[in-house]
Amino acid sequence: MKGRVLVVDDDPEIREVLGMRLEALGLQVTAVGGSREAVAALDAGGFDLALFDLRMEPMDGIALMEAARERLPGLPVLIMTAHGSIEDAVAAIQRGAFDYLTKPFNPEELRARVGRALSERRWARDRGRLKVVGETLASSGVMERILDAVAQATVEATEAERSVVFLLERDQLIPMASAGTQPKAWEPLQAAAQAAVEKGVPTTITGTDGRVALAAPLVVRGGPMGALVVECPERVSPTPEDLELLALFSFQAAVAIKNAHELSQLRSGALAALGRMAAQVAHELKNPLGGLKLYARHLEKRIAHVSDPELAELAQKIGRAIDHLSNLVTEITAFGRPAELKREPVKVSQLLDDCLSLAQDRLAGRRIRVERQYAADVPVAPLDPRELRKVFLNFLLNGLEAMGDEGALTVAVTHQSEEGMIQVTIEDSGCGMSDETLARAFDLFFTTKPHGTGLGMAISKSVVDLHGGQIQIESRLGQGTRVRVFLPARQP
Repeated sequence: MKGRVLVVDDDPEIREVLGMRLEALGLQVTAVGGSREAVAALDAGGFDLALFDLRMEPMDGIALMEAARERLPGLPVLIMTAHGSIEDAVAAIQRGAFDYLTKPFNPEELRARVGRALSERRWARDRGRLKVVGETLASSGVMERILDAVAQATVEATEAERSVVFLLERDQLIPMASAGTQPKAWEPLQAAAQAAVEKGVPTTITGTDGRVALAAPLVVRGGPMGALVVECPERVSPTPEDLELLALFSFQAAVAIKNAHELSQLRSGALAALGRMAAQVAHELKNPLGGLKLYARHLEKRIAHVSDPELAELAQKIGRAIDHLSNLVTEITAFGRPAELKREPVKVSQLLDDCLSLAQDRLAGRRIRVERQYAADVPVAPLDPRELRKVFLNFLLNGLEAMGDEGALTVAVTHQSEEGMIQVTIEDSGCGMSDETLARAFDLFFTTKPHGTGLGMAISKSVVDLHGGQIQIESRLGQGTRVRVFLPARQP
């Protein structure tokens, strides 16, 4: 058995005997002699079961049980009573106690009732966590957020030291989400994930240091796409229930991957059709807008001779509106007709410095700290600097707009030599995005800006895709946004 138990009895001999028997079952026991110490222990929290003596002063076991429920809802309570008070014990169950124990304790009865109470507590907690994970899957199409939720729920439900979600990318298992403490080495967890993927069933592996890892494959469309792995604390052996629970969570994670992939395909098809239609409409608008622009300029010149300030301002507004529409048509046309890449040797850090220079006017009068973190081993890569300049400048300006008068903007470049990728990270301390906004970040014409076109992110993704790269975005409301751009160090 595993779990923390609170024992409250005013008889020190009973506390000692009961504590020894419960510890022999593998439980962590906190034993106190009165209600005041019990309430203090309950305020600290973290208990899975409580055993309260029925007859105590000044607060009896029933009153203490009600106080415990206020602090730890769902905590199962066993009421301890003498043989002559069975009716009182039954009344306690009617008031919400899980069960009762009679003194003196029968070892088998103690084991059975404590085990049943802990199992009920565990399954109630796990059902709640499965419900939370299910709601996360239903409410968000953001792969990273879903996998983070699965990893966190898994490590809590199994009481493991750490949990990691691995996904297969280019025939390699890559850790995509984790919870709990950081591992000293990734290799044992990766080996467990590999074993689960190869066998296709939940697997238990004991490492050279004696730690036990449990791994369950993530099966999507009949084939493994990765694995969910947990590692137990030292000297802790997992139970069959742990493996069964891990299989449940791996199923949830597999559903998340399947839904995210299908949603991505659906959006890609819809965006492609929308892009083609928008490009055609933009082409039809281009010539009329060019004519309107000439008429507006001619009107401005005619009004200048009349010396009417109101008419002059109105003509300028018309001209600005036409310019805005012309720029929009140009962007739509560019999106509908992706540019051909003109690759040349590019030093990514220098390209980022150029983009930061272009964004200098957005920093004027603001207390924003810009931090550059450029690794020295990043190679020169065959990229299109003109197209990537638009991508990086878009992310930098988005980050600056998300912050107020003060904040921090971090720009970093690293080289992932094993994957052959250059990683560019742009992180701001701004307002962040909701799950719904994050899920639609790359949707065509979707924007939260009053004067935005909703094309910047879609165009950025298109450029990075053309390079054979990838974009990942992490964001939380009120906590800022982190954008990672992965670009191949060598031409694909």
